[in-house]
Amino acid sequence: MDASSVAFLREVLGSTGWVERTRQLGLALRATRSPGGLLMLGTPEEEPWHLTAHLDDEARLAGLPQLAPTLVRWSPPAGAPAHLRVGMDRLREAGRGQTLFVVAAHRAPVPLLERVDDARRTGATILALDGGDPDLNGLAHDFLAVPEDAPVSFDGAQHLVGMATADEPRRIGLRDRLARLLDRVSGPHVD
Repeated sequence: MDASSVAFLREVLGSTGWVERTRQLGLALRATRSPGGLLMLGTPEEEPWHLTAHLDDEARLAGLPQLAPTLVRWSPPAGAPAHLRVGMDRLREAGRGQTLFVVAAHRAPVPLLERVDDARRTGATILALDGGDPDLNGLAHDFLAVPEDAPVSFDGAQHLVGMATADEPRRIGLRDRLARLLDRVSGPHVD
């Protein structure tokens, strides 16, 4: 999906709240402090190649090196290039100032949830883009759930989030921050 297609998707979804939700997740991703601090993780069956590539492009084009992601893989092949050999051991090093972004269209398996919980305990910020997994969302500091009946596909949501990371952040007033906090506290966030 090219930039004009994503812009069209934003326009179509403008009145649904989805564009704002993707912007919120994009803003949360921008809180990653240093290059190499954004870790991308999927399930053992499905790695987030697509979104990783889009975030890498957006980081380069926007001049935001802290958004250049590191793809963390469950079983990287030994002969792969260095940037494709980053394994699960990298999560042990995750800490404050780093972000673990979990992308899982389906329910996260227990080993994934355990690793996410470990990274959270060591101080990493946990973000998730998922299909509505309450266990994963319970571990995330911020998330975007994309259930099957959403007005956007999971793939479309990935494109929206990727583009939103490069958007200039808007000043968010106290009223907006309080509304987001109340939404978060008032119950499960299933979109």
